[in-house]
Amino acid sequence: MERLFKHVCLVARHSKPQVVESLRTLADHLAAAGITVFVDKESATPAEAGPHLLIERSDMGKLADLVIVLGGDGTMLSIARVLAPYRVPLVGINQGRLGFMTDIPRHEMLEAIDAILAGHFVPENRILLQASLIREDAEVANALAFNDIVFSRGAVGSMIEFEVFIDNQFVYSQRSDGLIVSTPTGSTAYSLAAGGPILHPTLQAIALVPICPQSLNNRPIAVNDSCEVEFMLTRGLDARVHFDGQSHCDLMEMDRVLIRRYRNPLRILHPVGYNYYDMLRHKLHWGERLL
Repeated sequence: MERLFKHVCLVARHSKPQVVESLRTLADHLAAAGITVFVDKESATPAEAGPHLLIERSDMGKLADLVIVLGGDGTMLSIARVLAPYRVPLVGINQGRLGFMTDIPRHEMLEAIDAILAGHFVPENRILLQASLIREDAEVANALAFNDIVFSRGAVGSMIEFEVFIDNQFVYSQRSDGLIVSTPTGSTAYSLAAGGPILHPTLQAIALVPICPQSLNNRPIAVNDSCEVEFMLTRGLDARVHFDGQSHCDLMEMDRVLIRRYRNPLRILHPVGYNYYDMLRHKLHWGERLL
């Protein structure tokens, strides 16, 4: 069978023996099919990787033409940011819990991956966000986010005050616990818990969701993903901006954060028969009778 992808990198959350076992099983299966297999150094020890080449996470976008994640959505988020500059597609295999992004069950792993390698898959492009932190007219930090960029109050506990601009047009000033700027992928994460809308992953939109605003008139809004969103902190001690909940920067008053859609989308490959609404029903328990 002709294989569409010939250089595959495997990534796993190195925490449970069954995850490492699944990684080794899949690696051996791919190698037996004539595929060059790389294993992320953070995912396995040399003994666990066996004969398969260990590589740095930063190199996987240069060496692989497909990356397979065995784990949860958190691992998918971190790998998405690494792969974004390279346009390398990503596949997720869940390891026991149904995830919003890792949609291949472990017991169907080998058959599903064989089909994907042969070109039988449902592709989906998803946007990422790029943020630049501007302090005194100079960029002091930048980062990518696949789920969301979250502005929050710090340990002091008092609300923060800020202004929001879209395409240089003033939108509102707000006093709240913070603000979530979410991609459609992130709309089922923190944004959903804060009362934001569920956006289909392929929708070209960005959601702005306030976190516990002082005024009940503040509501989530969605804008086109071609817009530039600007956040300016006007008052707040110990405020921070978080990227996918996995990294953060401290903010000072009058700091500005400029948020744009990243130039490259992330390409996720789903198995044939994938249905986004099926996943939502299972994850959010839609239609279940309440006792």
